[in-house]
Amino acid sequence: MKFTAPNIKPCFGLFLVSIVLLSLVFGSHAFAVAIVGDPVLGADDPILGSKHDFTGLNDRAGVVAMPGVAFSDYGYSCVYCHIPPEEAGAQPADFGGIQDWNRFVPAVENYQLYPQSGSQTLDTRPGTPNPISMLCLSCHDGTMAVDMVVFKPVTFDPTQDNAMHMRLNASDDIESCGKCHNGQVAHNIEVKVIGTDLRNDHPISMQYAGLGWDDPDFRPPDHQNGFDNGVKLYEGNVECMTCHNVHDTTNELLLRANAEVLCFTCHTK
Repeated sequence: MKFTAPNIKPCFGLFLVSIVLLSLVFGSHAFAVAIVGDPVLGADDPILGSKHDFTGLNDRAGVVAMPGVAFSDYGYSCVYCHIPPEEAGAQPADFGGIQDWNRFVPAVENYQLYPQSGSQTLDTRPGTPNPISMLCLSCHDGTMAVDMVVFKPVTFDPTQDNAMHMRLNASDDIESCGKCHNGQVAHNIEVKVIGTDLRNDHPISMQYAGLGWDDPDFRPPDHQNGFDNGVKLYEGNVECMTCHNVHDTTNELLLRANAEVLCFTCHTK
């Protein structure tokens, strides 16, 4: 039987505020020395200030309750996905990571793929998510902490890390962002949580039906990498990043094209 105390969320809020204040007073030295943006793009890196800029979430949201508390602030926005420059040449896969990315492989065996038992309307079937889609799912499936990276920057001191290492999960527990991000204490994150059941999402890691297939329902790509409006194919496959671009905040939901025309980029009807 689950016991629910009526004041647990306000109490947790006070608890979290206390942690924040203590971390500001005693743990400010725990944060990494700030590195501004990508080593090439620098301050022009479009991810800075976006929802994926974890080191800048406090400034963007106007609070001091996330980096260093909910998750580790590595002082470098790029390393939550990309391999740090000082680890150039390293292979994350040798350490249980996603090939070419600075995140650990999610439990892909737990994913329920669409369609689970075939479909008469698909030319190809989705397979196990490819690395580029694993990268997205490693946060958005809600099973791993958002700061669970393979390589941490050399500027980060793990001995001073007091973060709670929370997951992008809507659950009401101490390990999940949903403890506060429930639409009452903070904005609701449930829509951002894909989970491990992928049957109600657009199929991914499947060959694009308009590429080498005589299917009038799909438009042929404009070039080998996709379409002129930015919708992208990865070695001919449809992936999460086919429609979403984490480095471009121009369109809502980080879409590569306006929502009104996005689907018709590939689909004729």
